[in-house]
Amino acid sequence: MDKENVFYATGKRKTAVARTWLKPGRGEIIINNKRLEEYFPLEAAQRVARQALELTNTSGDYDIKINVKGGGTLGQAEAVRHGITRTLFRMNPDFRQVLKKAGFVKRDPREKERKKYGQRGARARFQFSKR
Repeated sequence: MDKENVFYATGKRKTAVARTWLKPGRGEIIINNKRLEEYFPLEAAQRVARQALELTNTSGDYDIKINVKGGGTLGQAEAVRHGITRTLFRMNPDFRQVLKKAGFVKRDPREKERKKYGQRGARARFQFSKR
């Protein structure tokens, strides 16, 4: 691989981490050595993963190789979108404004709240009885 034309970034969402490499090509997206359609059989997850490319009109211009681990299906799809977004604006800083307006540049900071000891869940409390 030609090091000058390859761009790398990491995308994250909840516990999913996507390491993303982008290089000029013909629009092939490979996730964990599988095509996008094989890795994400859900249409919604495929759409989320492609959003950054469609927004910048670069769908068929780059080959993207992604290693993703952790999290669930949609969390991984959003991590992939975040990774693609970051590689796109590293490659072309003009894309940053468009991607920022769509809300793809900032990592979604929401995490699952931990369960508290002595209780049923993170926020759920046992029923209070006055008498």
